[in-house]
Amino acid sequence: MFGYYCNLALRSFRRNRMLTALMVLAIALGIGASMTTLTVFHVLSGDPIPGKSDRLFHVQLDPEPMTGYMAGGEPSRNMTRFDSETLLHEARGKRQAFMTGGFVALEPEGGTPYFTDARYTTGAFFPMFDAPLAFGRGWSAQNDADAARVAVISAETNQKVFGGGDSTGKTLRIDGNAFQVIGVLAPWRPTPRFWDLNLDGFETLESVFVPFSAAMDAELSRMGSMSCWGDSSGIDSNARNAPCAWLQYWVELDSPGDAAAYRDYLLAYSEQQRQAGRFVRPANVRLRDVRAHLDHAQIVPGDVRLQVWLAFGFLLVCLVNTVGLLLAKSLRRASEIGVRRSLGASRKAIFAQFVVEAGAIGVAGGIAGLVVALFGLWAVRQAPSTYAELARLDPAMLLTTFVLSIAATLLAGLLPAWRATQVMPAIQLKSN
Repeated sequence: MFGYYCNLALRSFRRNRMLTALMVLAIALGIGASMTTLTVFHVLSGDPIPGKSDRLFHVQLDPEPMTGYMAGGEPSRNMTRFDSETLLHEARGKRQAFMTGGFVALEPEGGTPYFTDARYTTGAFFPMFDAPLAFGRGWSAQNDADAARVAVISAETNQKVFGGGDSTGKTLRIDGNAFQVIGVLAPWRPTPRFWDLNLDGFETLESVFVPFSAAMDAELSRMGSMSCWGDSSGIDSNARNAPCAWLQYWVELDSPGDAAAYRDYLLAYSEQQRQAGRFVRPANVRLRDVRAHLDHAQIVPGDVRLQVWLAFGFLLVCLVNTVGLLLAKSLRRASEIGVRRSLGASRKAIFAQFVVEAGAIGVAGGIAGLVVALFGLWAVRQAPSTYAELARLDPAMLLTTFVLSIAATLLAGLLPAWRATQVMPAIQLKSN
């Protein structure tokens, strides 16, 4: 029977080509606009490290003075160097790493120096964040302790500076300092770049990674947020005991269930520091996993969320118009429905026929909507925003396009299909 209903739908479309085209166009525009904005939202709100995001936690303490204190207020996203190095040394998690951003000059051999982003971190960064290495390795805890002049570079930097291939063992000059390349990352772009949301989370990966201790020893240029308090004039804000928060601290736990015990450890640490006179505020800590950290930071731009709601509102308008067109079409076919009913077709069969027709319009609208969505995403990629180039339709969103199109038109077709079943065959035959 399904094949028979499809045949009837095809005949109906041929008889009412203009009306069918209007319905397909309405669905295509609604689906295209919705999928364009939904795809952008999907890309920006995705899990940057699936399978591990519930075991990676961002740590926040509150070492600031009582000035401006509000009970239960949100502490700084950043940590002091003293607290970061102390927690790293105590090593209460499976892995832990702290870091900050940098902006350095790379000097290719025989090439023109150029400025690029860097990350100063500790050796556990690479296994913690599942950084894929194409060549070589990351550095060890001993390298951290020795302030070893070693570096791991991105695939793009490897191609630009060394022409690609295995460049481990080669020398890279960073801000005039010689560093030995010990690792080359495979192409990798976590979206968003969640480990430091003080910077743009949708920028490309940092070009070079070096040990934090070596960066401080070489006095490499730093980039990122820093807040200081008290009498910090005349002191080195990067010093271990400086009253400044500027480092991001992450810990990996064996399981999500270990978070409560680690939070208790942070509370105890805060109380210990308060008794020592370093902290003056009551213990106030935060421990959020990756998804909670991103949600709290509201990483998805507000205009993207608004565009999603507007697009689905537009889709609703398109569906209302489609319902009206389907109703008009069913009314025009009252005599045909009356003849079919008089020949023995049940109301259920009439209902199924019109639902199949609506589904066929949904398929056609989905195909046309896909074209509209692809054009819309192309337009988004022309925008100057850092996330624009990420706006691409993946297989999941491609499937969603057709599912949404068919589901929407089936929903829109329910009222016209029910209306068609209410046609009285006797009245239609009499009027003919």
